[in-house]
Amino acid sequence: MDDERAGSAGWEERVAALWETIDAYGPEDFRARIAERGDGDAPALFELGAAHDSTGLPAEAVTYYRRALELGLTGLRRRRAVIQLASSLRNLGRPDRSVELLTTERDLPDARLDADERALAPAVDAFLALALADTGRDREAASLALGALAPLLPRYNRSLAHYARALLTAPDGS
Repeated sequence: MDDERAGSAGWEERVAALWETIDAYGPEDFRARIAERGDGDAPALFELGAAHDSTGLPAEAVTYYRRALELGLTGLRRRRAVIQLASSLRNLGRPDRSVELLTTERDLPDARLDADERALAPAVDAFLALALADTGRDREAASLALGALAPLLPRYNRSLAHYARALLTAPDGS
């Protein structure tokens, strides 16, 4: 068991180092370096999906993300996989599926998520806003994006949050 944990820790360190130096490698070389572990390893499949995504191969990334999630990927990587899968699907012309995935992710109760996963809530909202815009739901997209931005502002938080909600009920001018 200790050898397994040590091996996993070593792999985590190698993967982190590769991501920090991604620009030092060509796309194929980078993907090959990430592809160190087997097909039944959910974290490794997620990282391989991310490597494909980051090197311009979103269709291949989708396959890896789906497989990692099917294998029971958990924690922060699970949430990242959902976001990245949804983003890749949107880029591949499936914004409807992206909206479904991200809406489900957004609706998860905070009690089910750890602090790192909750910290990605604004990313879920941001990518959902993009997908909503791609499906023609511009007012919902703007409302979501502005609502996510409101808490980050040094001033006008309440006003912006109010206006973001109002976008959903105000006439759209058409």
